[in-house]
Amino acid sequence: MKTGKNYRKAKEKTGEGKLYPLDQAVKLAKGSAYAKFDETIEAWVHLGVDPKYSEQMVRGTTVLPHGTGKKVKVLVFAKGEKEKEAREAGADFVGSDEYIEKINSGWIDFGATIATPDMMGAVGKLGKILGTKGLMPNPKLGTVTFDLAKAVREVKGGRVEYRVDKSGNIGVSIGKASFTEGQLFENAKHFFDVILRARPATLKGQYLKSATLCSTMGPGIGLDLQELTNLLKQ
Repeated sequence: MKTGKNYRKAKEKTGEGKLYPLDQAVKLAKGSAYAKFDETIEAWVHLGVDPKYSEQMVRGTTVLPHGTGKKVKVLVFAKGEKEKEAREAGADFVGSDEYIEKINSGWIDFGATIATPDMMGAVGKLGKILGTKGLMPNPKLGTVTFDLAKAVREVKGGRVEYRVDKSGNIGVSIGKASFTEGQLFENAKHFFDVILRARPATLKGQYLKSATLCSTMGPGIGLDLQELTNLLKQ
């Protein structure tokens, strides 16, 4: 429970239960980052979906305009000419059988994986290791592809994965407290726009129930949904 003095001060500034336009919420979230490290700024939504039904599953990836500020080590499973393509695009680790062996031996020094389709027969055997850590390449997320250059650049450049949990919540990093307010605003606006466009066609009733910004150590700052919806329609 975040009950320290700095947290309470930040909470007082935001006001209990008060809702803000996106630009003001960004300013408050950035100002609530009081830790000695560069805190992450997160955007959260609560959706009126029931993810136990496949047609109401909201999931995908998007590339934030200004990235996340997080450096991601990328492992690419590929052979032949595709290895060269991945390395030139900036992948940290590139190979095939040797990395499968390393992972089976306990090595997990990377934050994202990409694979060419022809490698998935072998990579699929790592499911119990990579799957539990959310690191398994997935064609729906663009991480099983022959276009390795594009995939590597997107992951390195600030691509985030979003997926609704069983309670209807989605949260992603939209940057760091060291980002400018303008960068955070544009990243947040992009994320909320992507989520609104992902509304399931079969859903009836209210889709966006609530939206919040927060820093790693700061309080949640609620967004005015009407103002946010109007902003995204512009």
